[in-house]
Amino acid sequence: MSKHVLIADDEPNLVVPLEFLMRREGHRVTVARDGDEALAAIRRDPPDLVLLDVMMPGRSGMEVCQAVREDPALSGVRILMLSAKGREADQAKGRALGADGYITKPFSTRELAEAVRALLATP
Repeated sequence: MSKHVLIADDEPNLVVPLEFLMRREGHRVTVARDGDEALAAIRRDPPDLVLLDVMMPGRSGMEVCQAVREDPALSGVRILMLSAKGREADQAKGRALGADGYITKPFSTRELAEAVRALLATP
């Protein structure tokens, strides 16, 4: 069954392969290029999963994550944070704000695909 995945990242060199990978996995994909656009897209058409970059123009991924988690209408949206910030403190902050997962860049497509499958399989 096709799921809706929103890719929220400002780096075209990452968005293009992520979009290809998610479509290859059978998902419907939308893209947001900054935090404000991501939050608007999530509110307009809630995705099943957001691949959320931490560092973006406008609102940061952390701010987007927090706003989504504060909105009860968006409680079913899964969030997988993607970041070059791999310190444990950064990961702990993301999880504390409600992220369902955190993957450090660079990552393998296999690792990402497995994480996406796991998150979309959980009720």
